[in-house]
Amino acid sequence: MPQAVATAVEGTRDGAGSAVGAGGTGIAQSQGSDFAPLLRAVKGQGLLERRTGWYAMGIAANLVALGAVVTGMFLLGNTWWTLLLALPLAIFWSRTAFVGHDAGHAQITGDRRASRAIGLVHANLLLGMNEAWWNDKHVRHHANPNHIDKDPDVGVGALVWTQKQAAQREGFARWLTRNQARLFFPMLLLEGIALKISGFQYLRQQPARERTLSALLLVAHLGLYASLLLTVMSPGKVVVFALVHHALFGLHLGMAFAPNHKGMEMPDPDGDRWGHLQRQVLTSRNVRGGVLTDWFLGGLNYQIEHHLFPSMPRPHLRLAQPMVRAHCEALGMPYTETGLIESYRQALQHMHEVGEPLR
Repeated sequence: MPQAVATAVEGTRDGAGSAVGAGGTGIAQSQGSDFAPLLRAVKGQGLLERRTGWYAMGIAANLVALGAVVTGMFLLGNTWWTLLLALPLAIFWSRTAFVGHDAGHAQITGDRRASRAIGLVHANLLLGMNEAWWNDKHVRHHANPNHIDKDPDVGVGALVWTQKQAAQREGFARWLTRNQARLFFPMLLLEGIALKISGFQYLRQQPARERTLSALLLVAHLGLYASLLLTVMSPGKVVVFALVHHALFGLHLGMAFAPNHKGMEMPDPDGDRWGHLQRQVLTSRNVRGGVLTDWFLGGLNYQIEHHLFPSMPRPHLRLAQPMVRAHCEALGMPYTETGLIESYRQALQHMHEVGEPLR
């Protein structure tokens, strides 16, 4: 699936074809489309050119940071104080996930094999998360964000996103939906483990050759992770550390992804088809902030720009933002940007309203 991502995003770089790819769904832009002038302007500024050197330095810095945390664990040894390092380890794991995300979008390099290799190392080996599963899911999301029938991120799961979905809930799921807004952040504490489980489950859907490599790296991750913890700590402390670490990792990732689309427009499956600009802008929310916000959210706070130009390198997203905002204003198209806390409030409000009929 990484090859499909790369093919899709290359379409944007060429000014034709699909910016999001997935099942053949593309922009299909004509010269007279609303998106074409913006695409030409962005290309003219060189914002679709890759920043491989920038990524190389970032990847190296993140690996050094991970190594420093591991060194700290050995220095502290078999003590409960080592548990404090679960927080920085979770933070730098999230940085690792952001690199895997960008590799899947071919933001780092135009070489598909290199992109997949980066994704396999960062996702499968370092995180124990199957990059093929993530890319398959994420490409479908990019193709039709917030589309109830096509976006897996708004399908029925532990949470639901429309009152129609809520009305079909029964038993414990019904109780969960009634309270999903207040349970959202606590449930994110389970996401780190859920990502691993989903990755292993997806192995059955991968071609045999790809499945073998993915499985070997996932198992290698588990072996290395367990060996590290058992070398440093006693079994009881290992269990506590692993649970806290994965809880913080899932919470961090959830906090980075939650503001992006929750509570935004949801296309009518039976209505008129939106063009690429509408489909990506109206369903996405940006989060304003400075360097710290950009770092904490891995550049995903520029969600509108990322969805319009998924192969755009992360450091260029903030540079494209004024152009995108001005273009939307000229067309009279809403461009949503909020603070971080307000983005969470809007997302939780939407989840609360979805569960309202069940209360």
